[in-house]
Amino acid sequence: MTDYDKRHGGPFDRGSADYYYHRMPEPHYFVGGTYMTEKVEAHDMSEDEIEAYNAGYEEARNFGDRKEW
Repeated sequence: MTDYDKRHGGPFDRGSADYYYHRMPEPHYFVGGTYMTEKVEAHDMSEDEIEAYNAGYEEARNFGDRKEW
């Protein structure tokens, strides 16, 4: 099992947030705080960063908790 950096705004965090808020997976992360700093999109992400995003999305899917509107 890989130990991903789970900082707020990082790839793992953004993956889990996208699942929670019913968004389709679209790898990205923020350099610093979410929505407060530069957004890095998939075409500028490393393979490891995309893997972390996907792992966050899948972990959230396995946990099954989603925002109820």
